[in-house]
Amino acid sequence: MLLADYNRGIMTFLRFLMLLSLTVWIGGIIFLSFVEAPTAFSVAPTRHVAGTLVGHSLGILHWMGLFSGVVFLGSSMLVSSLTAGSARPLAARHILICVMLLLTAVSQFGISPKMAALRAQFGDIDTVPATDSGRMQFDSLHVWSVRLEVAVLLMGLAVLYLTSRSIP
Repeated sequence: MLLADYNRGIMTFLRFLMLLSLTVWIGGIIFLSFVEAPTAFSVAPTRHVAGTLVGHSLGILHWMGLFSGVVFLGSSMLVSSLTAGSARPLAARHILICVMLLLTAVSQFGISPKMAALRAQFGDIDTVPATDSGRMQFDSLHVWSVRLEVAVLLMGLAVLYLTSRSIP
């Protein structure tokens, strides 16, 4: 009886970690996209200041996502090992989390540094003509940054759905 209660407690804690990590990651993306960014661009004195704020927050969000993804993956694979006898690395939720981690890493270590370098080079981006090659590169990187965040959000929602289906 005691061992069964202990095992149930471990499983509950692991499932809690899975749901918490998804909540932090997905909730962070939703907050940044629908609350912080629009607010920053509507109340900051310049678009440059708003962009700096959102860019800094995006970096924090990426690190939260990378940490949360690793926590989810470890907890989920451990739950699978304990319940099914296999970590099930090719389970849909594990593959999606790995893709989310990859896209987040691409954004954090590939796109964001390039955007930051261009922003530093420009000073106030609003003073740079839309036809400037650097500005066009920045705008293209911004489009890709948004696409990656949307993809991570949609995959995260799919993982949340798949996870909620598997909880008894």
